[in-house]
Amino acid sequence: MLDFTAIDFETANKYYNSACSLAAVSVRDYETVREGYTLIRPPYMSFSPDNIRIHGITPDQVRDKPKFDALWDRVRPHLEGRILVAHYAVFDTRVLRSLLKTYELEPPRATYACTVEISRKVWPGLPNHKLDTVAGFLGYSFRHHQALDDARACAFIVCEAAKKVGASSMEELMAATGLSLKIL
Repeated sequence: MLDFTAIDFETANKYYNSACSLAAVSVRDYETVREGYTLIRPPYMSFSPDNIRIHGITPDQVRDKPKFDALWDRVRPHLEGRILVAHYAVFDTRVLRSLLKTYELEPPRATYACTVEISRKVWPGLPNHKLDTVAGFLGYSFRHHQALDDARACAFIVCEAAKKVGASSMEELMAATGLSLKIL
């Protein structure tokens, strides 16, 4: 069964622990079974103008929101034991690891895959494998750099890739693409 959780973080600045939003979309057998989105107050309220321009989240929007450590007890059960996917997973997993380290939180037991890598294997002829390019090629429209929309697009890409290669699980998709799941 195709069973995974797509995640996406947006950050306030160049530091990985500066997450200002998080979204997660859980899929089971090609159906979305749970979605979550939250704004996050970063540990330091330093926002880069470039980051604000990209995602539109301002300090005023997160000033009264909880920090990541206050959210962790609600977030962790949705990641524990799951296969996580993200578009350019190197970024999102670094953000998660950095937040866990900053707040001295125990990481979930999870593995992960990257939809950039998957899309390069399944649709090698695309001009690039950015999230908006791959989603557009697949006919999926969304608001890029809005965490929930990005996570939904990522989940859609995984489902379409699995269909394209005839995979009925993440393990089969990874095997068909010659990729492997990584440990968080």
